[in-house]
Amino acid sequence: MMEQPAVGLIGMGAMGTMYAKHLSDAGWKKIYVCDLPSKYEALQATYKDNPSVTVLRDGHLVSRVADFIMYSVEAEFIDKVVAQYGPSTKVGAIVSGQTSVKAPERVAFEKYLPEDVSIISCHSLHGPTVSPVGQPLVIIQHRASSEDLLLVENILRPLRSRYVYLTYEQHDEVTANTQAVTHAAFLSMGTAWHRSNSYPWEHGYYVGGIETVKVNIMLRIYSNQWHVYAGLAILNPAARVQIDQYARSTTEIFKLMLVGDEDALRSRIYAARDKVFGPNQDRAPILLSEDILDRFSLGKKPDETGSPGKKPKPNSHLSLLAMVDCWANLGIQPFVHLDLAATPIFRMWIGVAENLFRSQERLDAAITAASYDVSHRSDDLEFVIAAGGWSKCVSYGSFDLYKQRFHESAGFFQSRFEEATKVGTAMIKTIMDSSP
Repeated sequence: MMEQPAVGLIGMGAMGTMYAKHLSDAGWKKIYVCDLPSKYEALQATYKDNPSVTVLRDGHLVSRVADFIMYSVEAEFIDKVVAQYGPSTKVGAIVSGQTSVKAPERVAFEKYLPEDVSIISCHSLHGPTVSPVGQPLVIIQHRASSEDLLLVENILRPLRSRYVYLTYEQHDEVTANTQAVTHAAFLSMGTAWHRSNSYPWEHGYYVGGIETVKVNIMLRIYSNQWHVYAGLAILNPAARVQIDQYARSTTEIFKLMLVGDEDALRSRIYAARDKVFGPNQDRAPILLSEDILDRFSLGKKPDETGSPGKKPKPNSHLSLLAMVDCWANLGIQPFVHLDLAATPIFRMWIGVAENLFRSQERLDAAITAASYDVSHRSDDLEFVIAAGGWSKCVSYGSFDLYKQRFHESAGFFQSRFEEATKVGTAMIKTIMDSSP
């Protein structure tokens, strides 16, 4: 029987830890890991009872002994880390990266790795709290033989993910289309609610259906690490274009709302619907029934609050109107990516969009509310400002500014993260298990 290759993980954040767990649980015996030198003792304590995982002091030691090496570090620092440890790579080893943006990863690998090593990058398109089973896992065979590729497939098999084969360029285009604007929308929601100093599920009005998905995913994003979203938005040129268009769509639609031009608004929204969803959509809907989604609401039903009759207010759903308008303006066909490499959050976002746009009654109600009902107008204004703010932040290319904006709003929702993570995970699992 062929001896198992040694696996090395440089960077033991949430994703590195997830990979170590699944490989170890599957019986891989030689897993070498490292993180920042300051975390060495803590990492040793974590794995002291796991004989399969050996904690080393730095990436030089991991690179010298591992046959397959994965860099699981922030995209912002990939160049620095590969420059430091890449020259120590074992002859004939295969090197991979788990960054969300591949352009800087490719440059770093080609610049600092020895010529006698192979390059096969990957990217699990989901967060660490989502089960990798059945989720898309991008594999990029950049500088490697078919035998190398087979070995990497076998090493990653314990994740039980669905392999998607792309180039570096295709990866960045797909992730921009599926994640960049999606994240910007939810970040803008959180910032808007933060600036309004209110939790949307505690207005006294029941939050259900579409709003349930929006609130839970917003909380889920803000409970994660800021750099996951910053790297994708700032370092991916395609992402910047899309985030800018989303802010522009939000602003232009809001201007039509302010003047009450229902005809122009309806014409624009219908045109976006027809371009994105098509006149005839045979695909089964992603989202489940309103009753099932209601199980995941963080609010309470009217009869549970002691205030009967407080039904949801009419909602313009500006975030969703702007999203489909943005896709239409950029010529993005989200369902193409849904089948290729959609993240769970992107699947949810398409789900709530089609839930609104494929129902003539719901879409017309949103357009009418946008044109005439001012009860949500202050929230919509905050959302427009927030979307523009995130777009400007990304255009500046400042990680520090991104981190500051993220943490300001994350702090406002901090007390609800634990509950939201549990509810959001259950909601995603229920919807994913039931999706066609």
